[in-house]
Amino acid sequence: MTSSDEDYLLGSQDLELARLGFQHRVWARYAFAQWERAGFGPGQTLLDLGCGPGFATVDLAHLVGPAGRVIAVDGSKRFVGHLEATCAALGLAQVETRLGDVHGLDLPAASVDGAYARWVLCFVRDPESVIRRVARALRPGAALAILDYFNYLAVTLAPRSEVFDRVVRAVFESWRGHNGDLDVMSRVPQLLTGAGLRVAEVRPIVRVARPGSALWEWPGGFFRGFVPKLVEEGYLTAGDQQAFEAEWRRRSGDRTTFLSTPPMLEVIGVKD
Repeated sequence: MTSSDEDYLLGSQDLELARLGFQHRVWARYAFAQWERAGFGPGQTLLDLGCGPGFATVDLAHLVGPAGRVIAVDGSKRFVGHLEATCAALGLAQVETRLGDVHGLDLPAASVDGAYARWVLCFVRDPESVIRRVARALRPGAALAILDYFNYLAVTLAPRSEVFDRVVRAVFESWRGHNGDLDVMSRVPQLLTGAGLRVAEVRPIVRVARPGSALWEWPGGFFRGFVPKLVEEGYLTAGDQQAFEAEWRRRSGDRTTFLSTPPMLEVIGVKD
């Protein structure tokens, strides 16, 4: 969720909106735990960078309370509209939405008490510029909390599957072809330091999904929506898609199968 509905690689249609909502629920406990470690709390002004439809924004709004403020920035008009409707229905007047590319973020210096970016930097063409803009907006003592992909190609379906590995490689190449980076977190600690932030935390996350679990459905929903796009873009053939879909159906009924999720890093940078 970086610039516009057309530019967002995964689209802003109903299927993607529903997928993002499910994704937030599957990963919500990690978000809340990271917010606590970052010192987010009542009465603060927080930035939700690349907020999408705002599932995390709503939780942050409840966290800061009526005396606080959440500035939610996203490039998708549809997603921002969804968030605005949700906030109106819930009476969350503390949420301020901003429609715009995160590369153009323009907040006053030392104006926010914390910032959050989850699965945002992997989409942007210039994460260094985005981080510098966020760092400038942080008050002394404030933290930027980030979760994103690290060494995406290490995702593993076990027992190993050649067609699954081919799809993973195609996802990685497609991201790169759209100026994204599914290994972005290998650079983030250095970028934080370059922006004047102290790297206070680097935590790895790798989870194991079993068929029938909510975590198993998380990549399943992604593949259903994105594999056809990979065929359209020429990263896979129609035969690859058919073989993968048959393999995923078979594995979804095989209790001996497991999926090691794409590795991620949680990083917190603090402005001293």
